[in-house]
Amino acid sequence: MTEFIFLAGFDVIKPDPGLIFWTSLIFIAIWWFVGKKAFRPIQEALKKREHDIQHALDEAKKARQDVANVQASNDRVLAEAREERSAILKEASAVKDAIIKEAREKAKEDAQKIVANAKIEIDNQRKAAITDLKNQAGLLAIEMAEKLIRKELKGDAEQDAFMKKMTDELKLN
Repeated sequence: MTEFIFLAGFDVIKPDPGLIFWTSLIFIAIWWFVGKKAFRPIQEALKKREHDIQHALDEAKKARQDVANVQASNDRVLAEAREERSAILKEASAVKDAIIKEAREKAKEDAQKIVANAKIEIDNQRKAAITDLKNQAGLLAIEMAEKLIRKELKGDAEQDAFMKKMTDELKLN
């Protein structure tokens, strides 16, 4: 079998310069061909994939930034809403207190007016009652005096003397 290898003239241990040249030339040609047809598309695919991954990372970073901005905006809006709610509650409380104070003052004024009117009415009724009592007492006194005088003055002569005496007293006063 070793004879068959030597017959072909293929000496592996002692390479000759022609074999090295042709082997190198074929290797370089295959390398160039594979580089043109196989490595370049693979390299372009890897570059495209790297670009796509970088683009996706940039988009994710931008999305995170947008989410952070939206969150900050939401927090700001919530804080403003809380402040506005607090201001509205304070204003409502102030209005409520003012209405209650005004109602109390009005009720106090109305009560004072009612008391004053009641005092005036009581005073008027008291005066009217006193006047009525005086009138009734006067009428009663007149009736009693009339009855006494009628009893005392049963005759015309007595009546004339009494009338003369009364007219004289009235003239003196």
